[in-house]
Amino acid sequence: MDVENATALRQAPASPVSRRLFPARGTLLSQVLGRVGSGIVVLWAAVTLSFVSLHIAPGDIVDLLIGEQLRTPAVEAAIRAEWGLDQPLYSQYLSYLWRILHGDFGRSYILQTNVSALVLSQLLPTLKLTAAALVVAVVFAVVSAVATAGRRWSRRIAGGLELVLISTPSFWLGIVLLFVFSFTLKLFPVAGDRTFSALVLPALALGLSLGAVIGQVLREGLERALEEPFALTVRSWGASSVTLRLRHGLRHAALPAVTLTGWLVGGLLSGAVITEQVFGRPGLGKVTVDAVLGKDLPVVLAVAILSAFIYVVLSTLVDVLYLFLDPRLRSRA
Repeated sequence: MDVENATALRQAPASPVSRRLFPARGTLLSQVLGRVGSGIVVLWAAVTLSFVSLHIAPGDIVDLLIGEQLRTPAVEAAIRAEWGLDQPLYSQYLSYLWRILHGDFGRSYILQTNVSALVLSQLLPTLKLTAAALVVAVVFAVVSAVATAGRRWSRRIAGGLELVLISTPSFWLGIVLLFVFSFTLKLFPVAGDRTFSALVLPALALGLSLGAVIGQVLREGLERALEEPFALTVRSWGASSVTLRLRHGLRHAALPAVTLTGWLVGGLLSGAVITEQVFGRPGLGKVTVDAVLGKDLPVVLAVAILSAFIYVVLSTLVDVLYLFLDPRLRSRA
């Protein structure tokens, strides 16, 4: 009898409550794959836009790709062979997609070097700066929101400071940080990327304004969460205010802040270009500026596509993170 009951329980359909509490793995996997697929479509659109912009730009494509390099028959023939300009347009497009898929962005005829090797050699310093700035932004936002949510005077002070940071351009903040901590106090190096200390000031200059924006959204969400019934229940258990805010309130308040963070990641990448110039750091910033000034179009296209790729990857990770922050999203068919 016990065996029959056990078999019947295994064969019985799951209740709506159990489906919400324990969603099927297939549902979660399908949603994750859906987000990844959307990211691939966006990236394909970015690559296609770069191809279209190259062909609709005024002037000869060969002139655009040569830039300020002296045009010779040998260089012209090499460009036409590399980009397949003697082929039909659809064939050029398919060849372009195939090359980008394999990481082949062509050759810079101004620098006489492979574009992929050039960009990859400068990618790591930029990713380090972007990641460090993102850590600064998240830490600043969490500390500011948790410490001031629901507290009148501290909230006003934090709001004023955040408004100042949001209104301050990252390059100007970087100059101020250099003057105070490098030239005056001599605590951090002025330029370079040899030590961890050289990363501190650029990360602060790039991440504080982003952290101020996220902090405002996170504080408002946390204040709403602290008014929910679950907060009263947690307080009745004797939990401290810090435990309530960090362990229970943040999870309920995190979704809007995570959404905003995903949207603002592109600002970190574009801001890193200027910040690297201010602090004399290696990275894609100098490569991009030199390419724009020298009209080195293959390098410009490579940096643009790479930036789109990084942005799509981070945005997709944020979308997937939603599924783990909010179980209700996983239970949707």
